[in-house]
Amino acid sequence: MTTDVKVEEKVTIALQPPKLWKVVFFNDDQTPMEFVIELLVGVFKHNEARARDLTLEIHNSGSAIAGVYPFEIAEHKGLEATQLSRANGFPLRIQVEQE
Repeated sequence: MTTDVKVEEKVTIALQPPKLWKVVFFNDDQTPMEFVIELLVGVFKHNEARARDLTLEIHNSGSAIAGVYPFEIAEHKGLEATQLSRANGFPLRIQVEQE
């Protein structure tokens, strides 16, 4: 004698979008504006005009958000930009902050 048992289960998974993090550039007196523009274009994929606008915002306001990403991407881009800055002898300060 065989008995087949049919079980119906509903599994609900509550997915939430990942929390976003800001990559913030801070102004200093030693990092040239052209280098900041190169970072914004090369690492953060901004176009030339947007990179110039952000660089002026950093210069005039003291800081600006270079991009908003999930944590791992924000951390990677922040580290990459910091390493490029140090490799070129600039003290540019870049910080990753939760949005």
